[in-house]
Amino acid sequence: MPGEWVPTPAAHRPARFFYGWYIVAASCVMLFFNSGARYSIGVLFKPMLAEFGWSRSTLSLAVFLNMGVFALAVTVVGRLYDRYGPQWVILGATVLLSAGYILTACIQSFWQLMLCYGVLAALGLAGTSVPLVATLTSKWFHTRRGLAVSLALTGSCIGQFALVPLFTQVTLLYGWRSSYLAIGVIMLLVNVVLALRVIKGDPQQLGLQPLGQSASAHQQPSVRPAQVLPDLSLRQALRTRSYWCFLVVMAVCGSGDFFVTTHLIPWVTDQGVSRPQQAICWPGTAS
Repeated sequence: MPGEWVPTPAAHRPARFFYGWYIVAASCVMLFFNSGARYSIGVLFKPMLAEFGWSRSTLSLAVFLNMGVFALAVTVVGRLYDRYGPQWVILGATVLLSAGYILTACIQSFWQLMLCYGVLAALGLAGTSVPLVATLTSKWFHTRRGLAVSLALTGSCIGQFALVPLFTQVTLLYGWRSSYLAIGVIMLLVNVVLALRVIKGDPQQLGLQPLGQSASAHQQPSVRPAQVLPDLSLRQALRTRSYWCFLVVMAVCGSGDFFVTTHLIPWVTDQGVSRPQQAICWPGTAS
C-alpha cells in the first residue's frame, strides 16, 4: 500500500557506531598496561637491589636481556599475526606476560629473574606492543587511519604517566613483589577479556568494510600509481637502505629511551629526592 512503512532489514541498517573505534579503545587499554608495566622497572630497581644485594650492573643485565628478547620476538610476532590473527597472538602473549610478572614476584635468585623478567615477560610484551596494535588498528580504517592509530598509541604514554607513580605508591606500601603480582593478574584478566570479547582482526569478520573504503572507492587516488611502492617481503626489505636506516634510528631511540627511564628514578633518589616526589619527575619522560 502507498505510504505503508516497511522495516529496514537489520543487515542494511546503517551502523550507529563504527566497530573499529572499539578496536581503538581496546588497543589503547592494552598499551596502557603494557607500557606501565614495562617502564615500572625503574621504580622497583632499588628495592630489588636492597633485598638481594646485587650491583646495578647486574640488575641492568636483566633489563638488557629483556630488551633484546623483546626486539627479536617482535619480528616473530609479526609472522604469527599474519598467520593466526591478533586474537590468538594476544592471548598467547598475555599468558607469557602475566606469567613472567607473577613469577618475577616470587624469584629468589638472579637466574630466576633472567628467566621470568628477561625472557618470559619480554616475549609477552612483544605480543601486546605498539607494532601489533598499529597493524591491527590500520586494518579497520581507510580514512581517519592516522587519527585512529594515534588514539590507540596514546595508551602507551598514559600508561607510563599513570601507572609508574601508582607502582611507586604500591611499592612503598606493600613492597615490590606485590606490585609485580598485581600488574600480572590485572593484565591477564583485562587482555583475555579484550581478546575474546572485543578484538577482531579484520572488519570482514563482522561483515564490515574499513571505515571510508566504500566512500573512497570511486575517488581518484591522491598519488599517481608510479609513486605507490609495492609491498616487500622481509628478504626484499633487508636489501633496501631505507629499512636499515629506519632500523638504526628505532634501535637508538628505543634503547636510549628505555635505559634512561630505567635508571632515572634510581638516579633522582641518589640526589635526595624522596620516593613520593619521584612520581612527579616521571611524567616528563613519558613519550
